[in-house]
Amino acid sequence: MVFGPASELGVSLFEDTPPIELTPGRSLEEVEIVIRAVYRQVLGNAYVMESERATVPESKLKQGELSVREFVRAVAKSDLYRSRFFETSPRYRFIELNFKHLLGRAPDDLEEMRKHSTILDTEGFEAEIDSYLDSDEYQSAYGENIVPYYRGYKTQPGQDMVGFTHFFALARGASSSDFKGSLAGKAPVLNKYVIQQLPIPVIPPSGGSAGDGWSFQEPADTARTRLGAGAGDDGKVYRIEVTGYSSPGKVNRISKYRRSNQVYLVPYNKLSQEYQRIHQQGGVIASITPVN
Repeated sequence: MVFGPASELGVSLFEDTPPIELTPGRSLEEVEIVIRAVYRQVLGNAYVMESERATVPESKLKQGELSVREFVRAVAKSDLYRSRFFETSPRYRFIELNFKHLLGRAPDDLEEMRKHSTILDTEGFEAEIDSYLDSDEYQSAYGENIVPYYRGYKTQPGQDMVGFTHFFALARGASSSDFKGSLAGKAPVLNKYVIQQLPIPVIPPSGGSAGDGWSFQEPADTARTRLGAGAGDDGKVYRIEVTGYSSPGKVNRISKYRRSNQVYLVPYNKLSQEYQRIHQQGGVIASITPVN
């Protein structure tokens, strides 16, 4: 299930592009598609010049001597990846980008960040890359011959709301480039949010105003439901806009309007519970923003 309308949140290209797999008997043209997809994913959608390409691993992939996973490893361990992300970024920015590029998601929590920081300290750059590619998670998600792709924007039963919202801070649209940095420059995007396990407002990447197709309009006050707002220990309340609910009195009729058709004001300590309830009822979350 996709988080909100994909076109509204800058992930429509991810949603509309099926996973790319290197299959037996593939043509050279198909291998080239795989190679381009690996560069795009692992290098964060950054442009790669001909002189920067991993020509030897490319040749081995074409000859069937490397799997896609091993080609991903070669690109992620290359001088190009090292110089673009490891040598020019703070440690936690590098780690959060590794999660994005190699596992297709944001780090779950501070413990995951600490684990990879320890690997960097004790074993170095190459061991840090191996820790993602040799993980059970990587094998389960991609196996040997599927190019890694972004998974963090898809809602899943049992998924933690906090890490789910963090992905949208890392991936701000299909045209963004990790090499050029985020709006925060080269600084970590998630650092304090991961440490404190705080969700991040999920908003369209354009920051456009209501009515221009990039943000949901303010629903009428009568559409709001307050779920113990203000009752949280930290006093933080979040506004969740939801669309996709069946229209009243209709059978299997989904709202045709782009604006949300229900708003909830939810304290921080009930966010995950409310997220699961909305998911179970078939709603699609349009945005999550703090209100105090």
